[in-house]
Amino acid sequence: NPADEASERLEERLEERLEQRGATLSENLGLLFALLIRMEMLLFGVQALLALIPCPGAAEELFEVSVWPDQAVVKYGQSLVVNCSTTCPDPGPSGIETLLKKTQVGKGPQWKEFLLEDVTQNSVLQCFFSCAGVQKDISLGVTVYQPPEQVIMELQPAWVAVGEAFTVTCHVPSVTPLENLTLILLKDNQELHRKDFRNLAVASQRAEVTISAKAQREDDRCNFSCHAELDLSSHGGGLFHNSSAIRVLRIFELSQSPQIWVSSLLEIGMAETVSCEVARVFPAKEVMIHMFLGDQELSPCLSWEGDTVWANATVRAMETGDQELSCLVSLGPVEQKTKEPVHVYSFPPPILEIQELYPLAGMDINVTCSGHVLTSPSPTLRLQGAPDLPAPGEPAWLLLTTSEEDDGRNLSCEASLEVQGQQLSKTTVIQLHVLYKPRLEESGCPGNQTWLEGMEQKLACVPKGNPTPALVCTWNGMIFDLDVPQKATLNHAGIYCCTATNHLGSASKDITVIVQGLGEGVSSTIFIIIIVALGVGVITIALYLNYRPCKKERRKLPYRQKEKKKEEESQSAAQQAEKYNAHNC
Repeated sequence: NPADEASERLEERLEERLEQRGATLSENLGLLFALLIRMEMLLFGVQALLALIPCPGAAEELFEVSVWPDQAVVKYGQSLVVNCSTTCPDPGPSGIETLLKKTQVGKGPQWKEFLLEDVTQNSVLQCFFSCAGVQKDISLGVTVYQPPEQVIMELQPAWVAVGEAFTVTCHVPSVTPLENLTLILLKDNQELHRKDFRNLAVASQRAEVTISAKAQREDDRCNFSCHAELDLSSHGGGLFHNSSAIRVLRIFELSQSPQIWVSSLLEIGMAETVSCEVARVFPAKEVMIHMFLGDQELSPCLSWEGDTVWANATVRAMETGDQELSCLVSLGPVEQKTKEPVHVYSFPPPILEIQELYPLAGMDINVTCSGHVLTSPSPTLRLQGAPDLPAPGEPAWLLLTTSEEDDGRNLSCEASLEVQGQQLSKTTVIQLHVLYKPRLEESGCPGNQTWLEGMEQKLACVPKGNPTPALVCTWNGMIFDLDVPQKATLNHAGIYCCTATNHLGSASKDITVIVQGLGEGVSSTIFIIIIVALGVGVITIALYLNYRPCKKERRKLPYRQKEKKKEEESQSAAQQAEKYNAHNC
């Protein structure tokens, strides 16, 4: 050992000096102290020398190997730069061990840098250095990730009946590492369900979450979405997140068939109102209703109240025979259809013909009632005033001798037809206008009239006749204004001569006007009222005491005889009136 040899030489020199010089004790102690210092310096040099001598155990503790980055997170298919370095002042063989494609892109005395390309899977690489014949390495784990670039949200089905189940599914394709993924289902931005994949077996890993629920009305038009989060903070990476498109859930209820309201008989060409109703439907305002008569589509008008929808349409059938009215109700993916049979018939009103619409009084005219040619089968006809019913298919007729009383009379023709077991009838009415000379009857033009002095009065006279007669009244040789009321005075008393005229002739009548004073008029009026009241009371008592039910036989005279008798009476009365007027005017 070199250290032991040096120590022996020092001891020998010390002994020689002690013997030769015979130094004193103090000198010996000084020499001893100096010797100890030199020995300490010698030991330090020996330690330095030992450090230069190769020793396996000591070399491993004297250098280190490091790698950058200390945590590697790389996107799928991308590249990664890795730097390996050492503290060894003069490193030997060094490099990187990995299955990935690598390229050295830089180096220095104590470092090397590598480019790892097309990283598609997780791996562990080794970075190593040799120093003084000793090799040391360090491991680096590489984590490959794929962010949730596509988040797919599905609702099955998109339209759900109330009370039925629907599923909400969220799927994220091509995302890694799955154990760092969290899927969150949202309903109108409120968290509905959360799922992570930390505890799933590798073989069963699939980035998907599915839940089921029962549809309620309040779920209608709710927005569903899915939010995905990939948290790589534990690997030294960041937080990646993405969301799906919003899906809208539709809820509906359409469990009942619609009802049709329509008459079983429709007349061709006539407008009829038909209705279709559907109850317990949701949402009511989104219901679509189509109505058809055969192949003819109608144009319904819809109305709503609560969960009930009505459709009203006007239909005009254009073909006779048996047809079908249908109502189709649709809501979302569901349809309900109802049909009702109808029978379309043709039954125009009967034809009423009068030989002369404006006959003169006393003229004979023919009146005919017949069925329309489009009516099938032939209807049963009845003409007002005709003595007998015609044979089937034959018209009804009447020979009428007109009189003044027939003016304004309505003549009617009624047709009856049986269709599908129902009895139908239609009537045509024509008003008869009989032309006759003017008449001034007592009921419309009284011959004696009483006025009260000081009161507004008008001469009361309304003539009869067709055409309507023109009336002119004279008083004291002057024409009296019949339209303007006159303030009655005693001078208005006297005889007024009135004449009614139309193109068939004229009639005249004298009217006596009496003007009474106000007090006299009131007394007379009271007296008249009392007399009338007493008369009514006496008549009522007499009828009550003497009334006995009796039966009178009625004789039916032919219509022609009645009309002839009326005509004779009218002519006789007219002649007497003309004689009277000629005498007085």
